Amino acid sequence: MSYDVIGFILDAVGKVLVAYTAIRVHYRVRKEHSIDEKVFTAMRREHVLGIIGISLIVIGVLLQLGDKVGY
Repeated sequence: MSYDVIGFILDAVGKVLVAYTAIRVHYRVRKEHSIDEKVFTAMRREHVLGIIGISLIVIGVLLQLGDKVGY
């Protein structure tokens, strides 16, 4: 499998993770109607997922770019 394909897959998975975490945070706040320790704990976990998603996007783009440049 080429780096271009791997980069594309990582980029797509990262975007889905970032979108998922944003949707979950908004849903949780809307459902709970307040922000207590339980909501903060879930938001911290979703924050980590968002960072992982952003990292995957960056890695995916770099792999795609590296394949175009010739690395």
